[in-house]
Amino acid sequence: MSKNTEFPEPIRRLPPLDGHAGAVKLDAEGCDVVFATYQAGTVLEPHSHETDNVGVVTRGAILLTMGGRSERIGPGDWYHVPAGTIHAAEFLEDTTEVECWFHK
Repeated sequence: MSKNTEFPEPIRRLPPLDGHAGAVKLDAEGCDVVFATYQAGTVLEPHSHETDNVGVVTRGAILLTMGGRSERIGPGDWYHVPAGTIHAAEFLEDTTEVECWFHK
């Protein structure tokens, strides 16, 4: 896990999220809450989730590609990736985000 000080210590102590280096997960009923840190240049290849994902960037920037369109998501910007939607992400800068994965 990254030693990112962007999140308070109690959040940094949450269990790591499998497959996402630098991310921790808070389980909540009907939703997983993910606190993630990505290094600049990290690329998440096209994929989809069974969950409805809503997130906000707290620092840095993401180039989110969905439906043939790419959008830069920066600090304070929210995004929504509907369940089953193929999407990809490139982290343009060192980036911190909070993402909620809503289970159907």
